[in-house]
Amino acid sequence: MRLSAILLIALFLNTACNQSKKRLIAVVPKATSHAFWIAVEKGAQAAGKQLNVDVEWNGAASETDYARQIQIVDSMINRHVDGLAVAATERRALVATIDRAMKLGIPVTIFDSGIEGDNFTSFVATNNFEGGQLGARALAKLIGGKGEVGLIMHAPGSASTMDRERGFTEAIEKEFPDIKIVATQYGMSDRSKARAAAENMLTAHPNLNGFFGSSEPSTTGASLAVKARGLTGKTKVVAFDASDNLVADMKLGSIQAMVVQDPFQMGYQTVKTLVDKLDGKAPPKRIDLSAKVIYSADIDKPENQRLLSPELK
Repeated sequence: MRLSAILLIALFLNTACNQSKKRLIAVVPKATSHAFWIAVEKGAQAAGKQLNVDVEWNGAASETDYARQIQIVDSMINRHVDGLAVAATERRALVATIDRAMKLGIPVTIFDSGIEGDNFTSFVATNNFEGGQLGARALAKLIGGKGEVGLIMHAPGSASTMDRERGFTEAIEKEFPDIKIVATQYGMSDRSKARAAAENMLTAHPNLNGFFGSSEPSTTGASLAVKARGLTGKTKVVAFDASDNLVADMKLGSIQAMVVQDPFQMGYQTVKTLVDKLDGKAPPKRIDLSAKVIYSADIDKPENQRLLSPELK
């Protein structure tokens, strides 16, 4: 066979291979271990399958490992993935990195937790400020509209949880004059640290009527402290997000209400915005997903089970 014919065949095979190669969407969550992120991945992978793209999921083990998240995102950019989705662990730390991706022509969707500025393709998230307000109203209802409450926060710089905490605080201050937030402390995305924070609050304020935890580990810590002090059912606890252990605690009575998101839908919409952009469409700049309050009496309703155990969807 002549050399020119061999080269022509090789060129044809290479072109055919490139044409059949699926586009790659990289999705980088805050972390990978919590049930919430497992459900987000399920939604992202479902979108990838339906929209015929490959989805690569990679994140740090801890939501406070900012350096590791930046390293992962940089690696995805260096590989020049077709699209990039990021849930920022810290609202400022990733700005320059996201700017670099956009400059290189890689569309970026921010999901769950935002960054400063608006140099991205889309933002897909729960309305976390509204979710914090829902948490405040639920806790106020549970304690009869008066008393002292504590706020177990997540971690500094996390935009999503900061919005929840701000929504909670503003709603209490504006709507419930007979309720006072007597203590606030970070749990640092760590159940043990959140429990220690809750224990400190209960020691300093023995008549504390309730807790709001702005994330799963924050609420887990509060629930553990309430159970350890024999205050189950007396000191009310409102959670943000669901997990198997929080659902179990709700059934046991140490948690009375949960503000829940739809992480499966978040993952799905995140990937869809990037595919739409790559297909030449104009995805919405912002997609807000609503949160919902579930009280313990309604835990077994089918529509609530879908949200309480989204990783099974």
